[in-house]
Amino acid sequence: MRLPVVVGMDGSESSLRALDWAAAEAARSRLPLRIVHASLWEHYEGLRPPVDPEHPVEQVLAERLVDSARNRVRGLRPEVDVVADVQPEDPVAALVRESHEAAVVVLGSRGRGRIAGMLLGSVGLALAGRSHCPVVVIPARPPRTPAEPGRVVLGIGDAAEPAPAAVFALAQAASRHGELIAVRAWRSPAHALLNRPPLPGSAASAHRREAEEHLGTVLGALTGQDGSGTVVHRSVTQGPAHQVLIEAAEGAELLVVGARRSSGWHGLQLGPVDHAVLHYAPCPVAVVPDTPRS
Repeated sequence: MRLPVVVGMDGSESSLRALDWAAAEAARSRLPLRIVHASLWEHYEGLRPPVDPEHPVEQVLAERLVDSARNRVRGLRPEVDVVADVQPEDPVAALVRESHEAAVVVLGSRGRGRIAGMLLGSVGLALAGRSHCPVVVIPARPPRTPAEPGRVVLGIGDAAEPAPAAVFALAQAASRHGELIAVRAWRSPAHALLNRPPLPGSAASAHRREAEEHLGTVLGALTGQDGSGTVVHRSVTQGPAHQVLIEAAEGAELLVVGARRSSGWHGLQLGPVDHAVLHYAPCPVAVVPDTPRS
């Protein structure tokens, strides 16, 4: 069974960018595309008399929106098998449910209405923290630096084994016939001088060496089970992880980070690094759960 690429649509400019990205991903991965528009219009029908009681105005507009989106995909990517669905429910609940049976869920970073001015809309943040599959959030505006074709950046965490985020990132780079940039950030001791290379034998040098060894261990295990022949570059950089990743993502097609599964009902634990890159990264960001879908 081929799980689809799911994209959330609300008619905003940001969601149109997400639609185009999702269509390209579906074509590249040879997967079907599922367009979802979710809205709670049915809970507000009584606030004003509808023109047609059997077809509320909001429902008609929603159906026109997904029809237009479907036609857009057919024009851009005629090889993609595309379906569209309108769901009368909360967008987050609908997309979380869709994530159970999706290869990836894609949405824009900004929504409509009062949240449109936020760097990351409430739907995107909530979905990234509760999804059962990778979530890709598309920036509202094109990047200042044109992306280098095929470049995928991966943030390497503390796990000694390749996390699902690493496997996902490598697959993304391979499907693009591109390269993977694996980034490990490290911090020097508070008393060390900044902006200077660490001296041999210093505490800072030991931190850098530890980061290099950790990165080598993870990538050795990752590429050892990979048959794509994708070129993997290593980057060990001093600085806060979120800042290092945001800078590394300049000129990338995709930035991939992981998220830990919580033991409770809260879903995933989006740490400060995840929050920062979702808000400020200059390219699409994929948040990948660190455990298989339930």
